[in-house]
Amino acid sequence: MSIRPWRDITRRQCRQIMVGNVPVGGDAPITVQTMTNTPTEDVKATVDQIRRCEEAGVDIIRVSCPTEEATAAFKQITRAATVPVVADIHFHYKRALEAADAGAACLRINPGNIGSAARVAEVVRAAKANGCAIRIGVNAGSLEKDLLEKYGEPCPEALVESALDHIKLLQDHDFHEYKVAVKASDVFLAVAAYQQLAEAVDCPLHLGITEAGGLIGGTVKSAIGLGSLLWFGIGDTIRVSLSAEPEQEVRVGYEILKSLGLRTRGVRIVSCPSCARQGFDVIRTVERLEEALSHIRTPMSLSVLGCVVNGPGEARETDIGITGGGAGKHMVYLSGITDHHVEDEDMIGHIVRLVEAKAAEIDAGRAVSMDVTHGKAAA
Repeated sequence: MSIRPWRDITRRQCRQIMVGNVPVGGDAPITVQTMTNTPTEDVKATVDQIRRCEEAGVDIIRVSCPTEEATAAFKQITRAATVPVVADIHFHYKRALEAADAGAACLRINPGNIGSAARVAEVVRAAKANGCAIRIGVNAGSLEKDLLEKYGEPCPEALVESALDHIKLLQDHDFHEYKVAVKASDVFLAVAAYQQLAEAVDCPLHLGITEAGGLIGGTVKSAIGLGSLLWFGIGDTIRVSLSAEPEQEVRVGYEILKSLGLRTRGVRIVSCPSCARQGFDVIRTVERLEEALSHIRTPMSLSVLGCVVNGPGEARETDIGITGGGAGKHMVYLSGITDHHVEDEDMIGHIVRLVEAKAAEIDAGRAVSMDVTHGKAAA
């Protein structure tokens, strides 16, 4: 049995498309998506939810457009959003035409579900005219009847065949700005389908374990399924599907990518599960720090360890670290080196100030580096 290099992630080569101003595929960063769950007709509630997702770092957001009233509101929503908005369309091709004209960056639609070839042609014309991409979204829960009869049940081969059938409908109209998903709630089924599809097509792949469940269970399922595929280089954009608020899906998506070294955003916290040796309440401290540092976008690392068993070793590898000490005084590490002590009562605020200062320092250094690079280019 051959063993892969332990940090070897080589992205699958595919062509790149644009979803609005966001590149997907090729050598572009793997993007994080989510979907609103407010009534689309309620523009304020939908835009407010999009704002929270934007603050969490969403790259692309999807909005359902099941009715004519929804696509009428969609125009206001796309104008208010600062990220590309995907219109989620299922069966009614006119909703796709309306959404494309209303500013959709992408249409989520299965061409084979909207009726005649003439209707497919109309949707493709609207997409081309408005610069829309298309996402083909195959789902194990809504496979075509003929494929279920052919295979007897949802299986990887059925999902891939469905995807290829939908792709052909677009290619027949000389449309190639598409990405594809083959989702299932079963981790094994989804992973196997994506692996097969990755070998069969050269387009970007949208990853997801659909209907994954609640925050904890769904996060675990998504991490296993998406993590497996991403580790093998498969996937260009991801959506974590949780029965939770959309901004939570964004945060979990980033954590999956950060754990694999595929994206860096915000503070990566290394913390212990705590035990009787802890010098402070690690669990409550980490909870408060996650909330207090959620506004930080600068990539950096923070270790929070309850005692000195593993604390110094972890602190050596992080930008800022703290380990529990005796008598309510705890050691603070800066860039891996012991620096000073902090007492219980000021610990949370002190760490937040250190992180904010470090983030400002990193951002300033990055700005100087960019200025120098641009200066050389100009010279």
